[in-house]
Amino acid sequence: MEHANARIFAVDDEPANLRLLDRILSGHGYQNMVLIQDSREVLTRYAEGRPDLILLDLAMPHFNGFEIIQQLHDIGDPLLPPIVVLTAQHGRETMLKALDAGARDFIGKPFDRLELLARVRNLLDVQTAHRLLADQKNLLEEMVAARTQELRGSRLQIVQKLGRAAEYRDNETGAHILRMSHIAELLAQRSGLSAAETELILNASPMHDIGKIGIRDSILLKPGRLDADERKIMESHAMIGADILSSGKGDLIEMAHVIALTHHEKWDGSGYPHGRVGANTPLPGRIAAIADVFDALCSARPYKKAWSYDDAVAYMREQSGLHFDPELIRIFNANLEEIIALRARYRDDEGEEH
Repeated sequence: MEHANARIFAVDDEPANLRLLDRILSGHGYQNMVLIQDSREVLTRYAEGRPDLILLDLAMPHFNGFEIIQQLHDIGDPLLPPIVVLTAQHGRETMLKALDAGARDFIGKPFDRLELLARVRNLLDVQTAHRLLADQKNLLEEMVAARTQELRGSRLQIVQKLGRAAEYRDNETGAHILRMSHIAELLAQRSGLSAAETELILNASPMHDIGKIGIRDSILLKPGRLDADERKIMESHAMIGADILSSGKGDLIEMAHVIALTHHEKWDGSGYPHGRVGANTPLPGRIAAIADVFDALCSARPYKKAWSYDDAVAYMREQSGLHFDPELIRIFNANLEEIIALRARYRDDEGEEH
C-alpha cells in the first residue's frame, strides 16, 4: 500500500479516541502510528522522528491544540508536516481559527471513517510531493554549489596563469604570485574585510603585475640600476595593467584593475602612477603593496639576491608611514609568523630566504 510506512502522529488526551484512530488507520495498512496522549510529549516525539502527518485534538490539558500548532511552527522546520485538527467543536469560528493557526484540514468528531481515510491519503500525497520538491531543490542547490566551486577553482587557475604570464619574464619560478596573493589574503582578513572581499583580493592580486607584459626585456631584465628614462618606462606597467583590465566586467576584474593600478602607490605620496597620498589609495592596493614588496625582497631576481627575513622585516618597519600604511604594517607585524609560514608553503625550489 502507498504510504504504508508513513509516520502518523495521533494526539488526543482520550485513550478511546487514540484506539479508534489506530484501529481505523492500522486496519487500512498504515504501519507506523505514534499515539500520544500527553500533549507535552509532542515535541520530544517530533525530535525523535519527524512525522509525515499529525492528527491533532484541540481540547486537551497541559497544551491545547492551538498551542501545539504554535510550538511546531516555532521549530522552523521547512518541511513541517500537515496538521489535521480533530475536534467536537463544530463552530465556524473554531474551524477558521484552526486553519488560520496553520492546520491544513479540519475533521469534526465523531468522524466518518471513509472521510478520515480520504483526507489522510490526500494530505500524505501532498506531503510526499512537497518532500520530492524539497529533495529536488536541495539536489539542484548542491549541484549548483559544486559547479560554482569548480568554476571558482578554474577561474583562480586562469587568473594565476595570467599573472604568471607577466611574472615568468622576471621570476623564473613563478611562485611569487602564489605567495603574494596568499599574504594579501591574510592581511585583508586580519584587516576586518568581509569573506567575499578577502576572496576577491586573493583571486585578483595575482594579476597585479600583468602590465609587465608591455615592458621590453632590455628594461625588465636589466641586471643593474635603471636610468631615469628606463625607470619611467618600467613604472608604466601599472597603467598598462590597469588598461588591460579596464574593460572587464565583474567584481574579480574590477578588483584586479584596482590592484594593478594602485599597488605601487605609497603612503607618503611618492609612489606611482598618480602619487596618491595615504588612504586615497584603495585598501586593496595598500594591502597588495605590502604583500608584493615583502615577498619580492625575500626572493631572488635577475638583478638582486634574496634578502634575509630579518633585513626584509626591518625594511618594512622602516617604511611604515612612508611607503606603507602604518596600520597595515602593524597587522603585518602581528601576523609575521603566519606570513613566513605562507612563504614556506609556496616556496621556490631555490634562491630565496627560507
